[in-house]
Amino acid sequence: MDAQHLFAPLGPTYERTGAILSLGQDPRWRQFLVSRIEAGPSDRVLDVATGTGLVARALVSRYGCRVVGVDQSAGMLAEARRSANGRIELVEASADQLPFADGEFNALTFTYLLRYVGDPAATLRELARTVRAGGTIAGLEFGVPRGAARPLWELYVRAGLPAAGALIGKGWREAGSFLGGSIRTFNDRWPQERLHDAWRAAGIEDLHTRRLSLGGGVVTWGRKN
Repeated sequence: MDAQHLFAPLGPTYERTGAILSLGQDPRWRQFLVSRIEAGPSDRVLDVATGTGLVARALVSRYGCRVVGVDQSAGMLAEARRSANGRIELVEASADQLPFADGEFNALTFTYLLRYVGDPAATLRELARTVRAGGTIAGLEFGVPRGAARPLWELYVRAGLPAAGALIGKGWREAGSFLGGSIRTFNDRWPQERLHDAWRAAGIEDLHTRRLSLGGGVVTWGRKN
């Protein structure tokens, strides 16, 4: 499913409903993502797949930096503008073709992005292109829990998530039915080792990955070489 179509109606309810459907974990994962970045008040940070600006606002709050938030969904950006402050600039653009110069930013974050692009390795190269040498890059993606937690995750994404989405309505029925299969397929095609290879091929070194909430959220970060 096309990400623009999927997220178009979700903007007004995205933050509250996303927190509920993730059982309160999504805000925790985003805060950990932000904590992996090194930035200061004079720095510019690029936040890709910014959505309603949750991570962009957290970056400004934590570091006092300036943030450029990029998303391809006009509806999500409209919601982001409602709460953006003077240190956040919002740009409608694709992660595959960022309208920025090489090394323009001091650091970069992205959230739930790689499942929606045609070539994750190429997208990582494009993201890294915009970051100066030595800058930190961090990404958050959904993961698939391992071991005893896997059956519970499967039950939730196959039955609980679609049912909850149907009750909420306003586009969440489609999102709830889509997410489980999308997450599972991406993790099968792009296991952690393959993703790490793609990060390194993009020129990102000193890689670390933290699996959060039994592996339901996965944060990877490193430094542009």
